[in-house]
Amino acid sequence: MARRAGTRSTQLRVRVAEEAARIMREQGVRDYLLAKRKAADRLGVDDRTALPANQEIAAALSAQQRLFGGTAHETNLRSMRESALQAMDMLAGFSPRLVGAVLDGTAMPHSDVNIHVFADSPEEVAFHLMETGVRYRSGDRRIRLSAGRYASYPTFVFELGETTVDLTVFPAAALRQAPTCPVTGGPMRRARREELAELLAGAA
Repeated sequence: MARRAGTRSTQLRVRVAEEAARIMREQGVRDYLLAKRKAADRLGVDDRTALPANQEIAAALSAQQRLFGGTAHETNLRSMRESALQAMDMLAGFSPRLVGAVLDGTAMPHSDVNIHVFADSPEEVAFHLMETGVRYRSGDRRIRLSAGRYASYPTFVFELGETTVDLTVFPAAALRQAPTCPVTGGPMRRARREELAELLAGAA
């Protein structure tokens, strides 16, 4: 009986993960928890043990993009990575690091290019954008750090062609300490400009 219950729970986790991934892919939902809750509600699942981890949803999303996205997904991803490379060149003085869906390959047409930059003060980044002629929107973002700590960091969002670039500004000293990844729970993957260029060259 226990084995059957475990099998049923596993099956529910897979169904919820696949539905959450579909919601993210089709509706543009970016928050894993929100997509998970929507999927559970749609499937009538109220068993917390049947809720998948973010990593399971990310795997399902990646599989669906390969299955349904095909060439269109690859073309969109390449375009966004090229825009990311352009933005990183523009921000070269702030040690830019690409993060998120554009880096891990799960970006959708409505995804932003997320870049971490590092400066002694956010005003340095703001002045640089203004000098470059970039019109931006400013704000802040709460980010999870190691040991369950959270902190808010300034953000600057601007358009680069048809792509939205979302910058988060960290202190220069934070370059060597990545925040927590919302998918894996480990250190967030960050890519330097050279790493992104290699990704693009490998996909050519």
